[in-house]
Amino acid sequence: MDYVARYAPRALGVLRIVAALMFLQHGLVKLFGFPPGAEPGPQPLLSLLGVAGVIETVTGVLLVLGLFTRPAAFVAAGFAAAAYWYAHGTQSFYPILNQGELAALYCFVFLYLFFAGPGAFSLDGRRTRNGLG
Repeated sequence: MDYVARYAPRALGVLRIVAALMFLQHGLVKLFGFPPGAEPGPQPLLSLLGVAGVIETVTGVLLVLGLFTRPAAFVAAGFAAAAYWYAHGTQSFYPILNQGELAALYCFVFLYLFFAGPGAFSLDGRRTRNGLG
């Protein structure tokens, strides 16, 4: 099984990138209406959904790049938890009934990244190797 374990940093890096790209979509639709037709569409910047879009976009970009991964993942996890309880948890205790599965999953994936670090393919890894981290 050692041959599988040596791929763990790469798998972690891929998980970080894919989860961040999915999360980033939520911010882009709120800030820029991209892709066209996606809900909820562009939001006023200083509204609750506008601020959510800023958080999703900034942390999403940082996590895709693997730059400041641990702080970005911590903020994203906390944001996803707050979003779950604010938007979903008040409707039902069960995520399948309150449509909060995605927010809960984001919360725990980003919490894992906070503890595990960025994995492979990250700017954090380059900064650390160059003595900058």
